[in-house]
Amino acid sequence: MAAKSIKSLLVAVFSLFLALGANVSFAQDHGQEPTNEQHEGKEKLDPAKIIMDHIKDAHEWHFFTAGNFHATIPLPVVLYSPTKGLDIFSSSRFGHEGHREEYKGYKLEEGEISAMDGSKVYDFSMTKNVVQMLLALIVLVFLMLGIAKKYKNGIGVTSAPKGWQNAVEPVITFVRDEVAKPNLGKKWKNYLPLLLTIFFFILINNLFGLLPGAANVTGNTAFTIVLGIIAFFVIIFSTNAHFWMHIFWPPGVPFLVKLILIPIELAGVLLIKPAALMIRLFANMVAGHIIILSFISLIFIFGAMATAAGYGFSPISILFTVFIYFIELLVAFIQAFIFTNLTAVFIGQSMEGAHDGDGNGHHDPVII
Repeated sequence: MAAKSIKSLLVAVFSLFLALGANVSFAQDHGQEPTNEQHEGKEKLDPAKIIMDHIKDAHEWHFFTAGNFHATIPLPVVLYSPTKGLDIFSSSRFGHEGHREEYKGYKLEEGEISAMDGSKVYDFSMTKNVVQMLLALIVLVFLMLGIAKKYKNGIGVTSAPKGWQNAVEPVITFVRDEVAKPNLGKKWKNYLPLLLTIFFFILINNLFGLLPGAANVTGNTAFTIVLGIIAFFVIIFSTNAHFWMHIFWPPGVPFLVKLILIPIELAGVLLIKPAALMIRLFANMVAGHIIILSFISLIFIFGAMATAAGYGFSPISILFTVFIYFIELLVAFIQAFIFTNLTAVFIGQSMEGAHDGDGNGHHDPVII
């Protein structure tokens, strides 16, 4: 509860900062006579662009801009060009947003680095998403190794669990009893480490993404595609001859219907199931960030109409943002569970028909 309160307070403070910053800038604009360009709408607020800039990946960690000051953390840029070779430098060499500069024959536009001469460039840079994902991995390994060390010393075995053990142990038990055992039968022990790793890795990245100024890792298709590919190969390598026989020649089905079912079943294994894992996680996490940023953007939109409107709508926007933020905390856990559970379901389906010595041709649905 304390962690949730701290996070909600951070959102409120962050939203209030944006509100005050927006209203100050709007007040400065309204304190001057509007120019013809402003009348013509050339400097109109573009909420869609602002939102997309916040949720997409970047080569720098940008927090806020105040006047000519840009609070950013530059990240390493690693580029390889067949014509120029390997180049490593800081992203600060490209300048800041709105005042981009060319460096070593490269330019940064809309988050993409390209060569000025149009040649092919391979970007291996440490982007914001990559850095945050590595931080999440470090947190996961540090947390789990610390808990494992306590169990090794007898804490939680011969005595009551302490510290993070109290929070993590019920989650591990839940994944084991409600995800692994019901879906994987007698082979649940073989897959439990994978399922736990997937669950906690997604959960930590989901929670990190809710911190103000953090990267939206799980809302990035590259992240979900890699997880989906990993799940796909685990599913494929878990299959047996009985499974593929049902795919390529469904039993008890008329011949003409088989001709229709075979490509559908094959597409389900090779495309639909991995895509379902990828898209579900990506869409839900992006949607939550867009909603939160939309409520914050309303402060700017109303402030552009009138300074008083910006100040007046700020409390309402903050309340809605904090409310959605609590919903997103719940969604962070739910989406980690859904991805893990669907992975277990698909693996269990790939093992259907395996003989475990009971003579019925199916594994037990639940192992108690």
